[in-house]
Amino acid sequence: MVEAARARLCELGIHEIDLFWVPGAFEIPKMVQRLERSERYDGILPLGCVIQGETAHFEHICRTVSDALMRLTLEGETPIVFGVLTTYTEEQARARIAKAAEAAESLVELMRSVESLHTTVSPTRRTSRSRTGRTSTTSSGS
Repeated sequence: MVEAARARLCELGIHEIDLFWVPGAFEIPKMVQRLERSERYDGILPLGCVIQGETAHFEHICRTVSDALMRLTLEGETPIVFGVLTTYTEEQARARIAKAAEAAESLVELMRSVESLHTTVSPTRRTSRSRTGRTSTTSSGS
C-alpha cells in the first residue's frame, strides 16, 4: 500500500513524503493527531489494513479507527484522507492494495481544494502556514 500511494503522490507532483510506522491500526489516529498538530504537513494519508479474525475485535477496531480519523479530519485544518482497508480476508486485502493510490489521489485533490479556498475566500482568513506540498503517510505495521 505504501509503495502504491508513494508512486501516485510522486506522479501528482508530491515528492516530499515523510513515512511514519505504527504498531497497528489502533495506533494510527494518535500518530495522525500528532502530525496534524505539528502543522508541518499539507496533507496526511493514514494507510493500514484490518482483516477480520474470529472475534468481534475486528468491528471494534474498525469503528474506533474510522471514528477517530473522521473526528481528526473535521476538527483539524490539515487535509486527511482515509486509507485504511477493512476486509474479511487476506485475499480481499491483497486485491485492494491499489486503493492506496486512489486515496493518495483523493488527498492531493483535497489539498488543492483546501488551498484554493484559503486563497479565494478572504486574504484575512488565510492560514499562516506555508504550503510546500509536503505530505505524511502513516501506516500500521501489522
